[in-house]
Amino acid sequence: MPIVLNALGIGLMAYLIGSIPFAIIVARLAAGIDVRTVGSGHAGATNTMRAAGWGAGVLVLVLDLGKGALIMALTLRFAATPWVWPVAAALGVAGHCWPVWVGFRGGMGMAVGGGMLMLMWPLGFVIGLGVVLAFQLIIHHSARANFATGLMLGPMWLLFAWLVVQLNPACFSKVVSLEPGQSVLLASAPLLATAAAVGLMIAIRSLADWKRVYKELWLDREG
Repeated sequence: MPIVLNALGIGLMAYLIGSIPFAIIVARLAAGIDVRTVGSGHAGATNTMRAAGWGAGVLVLVLDLGKGALIMALTLRFAATPWVWPVAAALGVAGHCWPVWVGFRGGMGMAVGGGMLMLMWPLGFVIGLGVVLAFQLIIHHSARANFATGLMLGPMWLLFAWLVVQLNPACFSKVVSLEPGQSVLLASAPLLATAAAVGLMIAIRSLADWKRVYKELWLDREG
């Protein structure tokens, strides 16, 4: 029961911090607008950049990355078990996508999820960033690319973790704690589950956006 309460408490903390709407705050201060009423309608760094300029967009990106890193730093400090990590990751991204403070209309979760993964395994974050860029270049459709990235993030981290373990197991020494006789991949399971949780929430959010875009296009045709 204490572990359940610990997971609930950390999950609530992650969701509330994730819900801090930096894009809305910065765009309001920089340009006097609600960033959700322009461009893509997303409360994120990219749309802020379009609506309020490069400086505002970069600031939002840094703040959202920092928000994700803070969530995971607190989680790593207070989690009763590493299996609380994926719970915090999923709810932190959910908070960014569906923030309680501003009517549950937020961003796509990419930056806050990136901040989490960057803190936990910087090398894995670089791999995730490469996956994002690759899908954006190949697919040329933001919602589809984000959806594919979300689905592939967990498997890609698993594959890369396996490769790293074959080449240099000590690479994980600062990320996971090994019990005597325990395999590195088994010990890193909570870490990989955290990446999968981040990816799943991004995929869910992207799928909702994908459906919204096509619904609007269909209504435009009907009109």
